[in-house]
Amino acid sequence: MTNILSKDRLQGFFLDMTQRCFGELGIRDTEVTGYVADVLTEFARSDRLYRLRSRRNHRPDSVVEMLVEDEATFSRENPLMQERRLRKYMGDYTLFMSGIFRSHVERGGYLDYYLKEGSRSYWKVSEVDLSLYRTGFLLFQELSEKFEYFSGALDYMHKTYFAASSKKDPFSGFLKQIEGWMKVNVTDN
Repeated sequence: MTNILSKDRLQGFFLDMTQRCFGELGIRDTEVTGYVADVLTEFARSDRLYRLRSRRNHRPDSVVEMLVEDEATFSRENPLMQERRLRKYMGDYTLFMSGIFRSHVERGGYLDYYLKEGSRSYWKVSEVDLSLYRTGFLLFQELSEKFEYFSGALDYMHKTYFAASSKKDPFSGFLKQIEGWMKVNVTDN
């Protein structure tokens, strides 16, 4: 039996879903949809979602904890690259959480903070990339400027295409939902 959740298949699934949903909302930028699909693929597994660790090997579960604990994870890097890596992760994390798990973030009372921090983080990545003469800085500027819109598009995707879980933990069933959705769509094609 082939692994339905291989990285390539998962990437293809999320790219198709992102292009479909974002297209329905008038977002046709292939660079943005490709990047968002990469974020979804990366965070579909909880070990990637919570890859930062504190000094006591505790996984931070809020943006504030991530800001405080970043030194434990990236302390050996050059400070500029450390800042870029942390800010990119924070932008990706807040985009994923405020989009796919918006109701969870809203219940916690920090949606507005996530939207602002995600936008701020992607802007910082663009500044670092620009200072290093990296060509990708324009993508991160767009992600920053339209962060709330892209987060809303992911919320739309979640509500439209992924069945709501009745479990109290919104994260536990996400990968199972994706796997089931992929099986249904693979057999329909």
